[in-house]
Amino acid sequence: MDSPTAGLSLYPLHRSKTIHLVRHAQGFHNVAGEKDHNAYLSYDLFDAQLTPLGWNQVDNLHKHVQACGLSKKIDLVIVSPLLRTMQTAVGVFGGGAYTDGINAPPLMVANAGNSERPAITSLNCPPFIAVELCREHLGVHPCDKRRSISEYRPLFPAIDFSLIENDDDILWTPDVREKNEEVAARGLKFLNWLWTRKEKEIAIVSHSGFLYHTLSAFGNDCHPTVKSEICTHFANCELRSMVLIDRSSIGANSSATNYPGKIPSGLDLPSDVAEEKHPEKGATK
Repeated sequence: MDSPTAGLSLYPLHRSKTIHLVRHAQGFHNVAGEKDHNAYLSYDLFDAQLTPLGWNQVDNLHKHVQACGLSKKIDLVIVSPLLRTMQTAVGVFGGGAYTDGINAPPLMVANAGNSERPAITSLNCPPFIAVELCREHLGVHPCDKRRSISEYRPLFPAIDFSLIENDDDILWTPDVREKNEEVAARGLKFLNWLWTRKEKEIAIVSHSGFLYHTLSAFGNDCHPTVKSEICTHFANCELRSMVLIDRSSIGANSSATNYPGKIPSGLDLPSDVAEEKHPEKGATK
């Protein structure tokens, strides 16, 4: 006979985080690569920016996260430090049009990356932080090579680049492409780092290959439909929300909502046991 809890899992709330995974919107490298895969080798696509269609995808996802209330729940936005991911992140989770004189720096200045887009405010937005661990496959493809951080900072003034140690991109090499298993290992390292963050609800804007190879390690103990929801390839500007669970008790955080009970201290027995020990008092349920 099947267990009544078959297929279900139960975990303490404080041993989980909600993560909202987003692949960047359509970039010029996507268009060129779909026509000819060899186009990914072209330096004309160095740090490719979003296409006009990509910006339409960003606008549509921005409307969605506003309409479903997600924009008010997110504590932190983590973004891969490439032009297309940062444009996507600030467009989706940013605060809309920026007005000079307000007491908050813009997330993106006007026309950043020749986007012909207006500036985007950081007002009433969660913090944005750039993290190299969630970059796309490293090496060979110029579209996956980033600019110097000193070039990005004036374009995205409210994004925090402090976790990036080197101004220039020393991770990308022109002759060696990162292997799939190396991307997966980097993805698990990223998730372990993510668990050390205090924030409970986090948006991550990254890349198709990184998301696919990172997530493919999960869901093998689930129904095939659930496995598919976790680790199929992401479409441009697709959002999937998932729960990250600490099964190993590596997390040090304690619950903010649990309550110990039995305050003040005293008799606290099940009613049937109480009746046996104190029949003259009876027991209430």
